[in-house]
Amino acid sequence: MKQVDKMSKQEQEKLLNQIMQDLKENLSEKRYLHSVSTMKKAKELANQYNQDELIVMLTALAHDNAKEMTNEGYFEYAKQNNIELNEIDKIETVGLHGKIGADIAGKKYGFTKEMQDAIYYHTTGRANMTLLDKLVFLADKTEDTRQEEDAKKLRTIMNEEGLDRAILWDIDFVSIPKFIKNQRIIHPESIYARNDIIAKLKKL
Repeated sequence: MKQVDKMSKQEQEKLLNQIMQDLKENLSEKRYLHSVSTMKKAKELANQYNQDELIVMLTALAHDNAKEMTNEGYFEYAKQNNIELNEIDKIETVGLHGKIGADIAGKKYGFTKEMQDAIYYHTTGRANMTLLDKLVFLADKTEDTRQEEDAKKLRTIMNEEGLDRAILWDIDFVSIPKFIKNQRIIHPESIYARNDIIAKLKKL
């Protein structure tokens, strides 16, 4: 498979349609519609932040490609593809769809490492997030089918205060409280992302 950044725009558009068809066949209707809506939000953000529209759209569209695999499916895929799973992966499997989905996107669709990383970390964030990481992270959480109050608040913060403060707000007031309430493990990458953003904001 040719790597995405080596493709022509026409080839990238063809790949976009291929991924859309694959998702339609392999995901529930709700998850498929979420993926397409995330792609549309990512397109808006790509234009707003002067990024390559198709690269951002492809990454956002594919971000949940492994979301509906079973835990057994995740573990089997990881074993067959030599993907190392740590203790948190085995206990808090909600993040595995990012890790597995990133590998699938690289092998099946020719996604670059940067694109794979954005899928890998789209639920947790990480320290030193790239702009693509941030756009996919926020497109996922602010796409138009999400009508809960948290999503509306996040859209407002993103539009008025920028990407970093939106990600920080989501981690502090949505993600971490949810894990604490349900006595679930907080992924260290979310803590790293939070601390990194705070450190950088304090230096401004």
